[in-house]
Amino acid sequence: MITAEALVKSYGSKVAVDAIDFTVEPGQVTGFLGPNGAGKSTTMRMIVGLDRPTSGRVEVNGRRYQEHSAPLREVGVLLDAKAANKGRSAYKHLLSIAATHGIGAARVREVIGLAGLDSVAGKRVGGFSLGMGQRLGIATALLGDPATIILDEPVNGLDPEGVRWVRTLMRGLAAEGRTVLLSSHLMSEMAQTADRLIVIGRGKVLADDSIDKIIAGATHSGTRVRTTERERLMAVVSRPGVVVSVLADGALEITGLTAEQVAVRASQAGVVLHEITSTSGSLEEAYIALTAGEVEYRSSATAGTGAQR
Repeated sequence: MITAEALVKSYGSKVAVDAIDFTVEPGQVTGFLGPNGAGKSTTMRMIVGLDRPTSGRVEVNGRRYQEHSAPLREVGVLLDAKAANKGRSAYKHLLSIAATHGIGAARVREVIGLAGLDSVAGKRVGGFSLGMGQRLGIATALLGDPATIILDEPVNGLDPEGVRWVRTLMRGLAAEGRTVLLSSHLMSEMAQTADRLIVIGRGKVLADDSIDKIIAGATHSGTRVRTTERERLMAVVSRPGVVVSVLADGALEITGLTAEQVAVRASQAGVVLHEITSTSGSLEEAYIALTAGEVEYRSSATAGTGAQR
């Protein structure tokens, strides 16, 4: 478990993390989202003792990271896949880290196999591709068989098979009762992997809830209907709180009624429906809505247009 209470980090007059509170529970994958400059990396660095909070407190499994006698067995972390010694082989890199915690060579070989690095275990890390480096970073995070795992952009550089592997691995670790904190800018992948989200912007928590509740609260759901009797259907469903819009393809979008309610009213009125579908917002739409006013680095919509080559 990870708990943060009134956590603050300032660099001079710049407040990177502004008195945030959150809890990352075991048994589920928690996504950590926010625009560039939101404070995600600073927060993760404070969790694992790389940055000292200006004030407040953050604990992993009931203690501050630096208070654990064997931190690698408590929390596994991937913040920078390029941090490995480029002159060492993948096996020697993992073996040297394992030695600091009395972890044997058998576990090193186990995580190498788990990460799919058997064929390159003897190769120098400096020659690894970005995806191979990510796999090595994840293997390093799992080396101590920790109860808590923190991964920053773990699928960066991975091919589709690798992305699927990370997704399955994270969900499997959570199913074992471990605490998993996952940061990524890939909304589609986060939607398939995470159970819960913490969204921050400009150092403050903007949302902390299940994915379904965050999407429902930040977007609108409705019912898409196609019929040749549009006017009759619009009259049938008309009531206070119901909004009917005609879409570009001629279908109707109805908000304020569920698909079942629309179908019942159409049936009672004898209106034939050719299509009826429940619609809901996406995680990407919810994320953009939540962070719209919190983006620190924003490019111009017209930048580069008309540029000569």
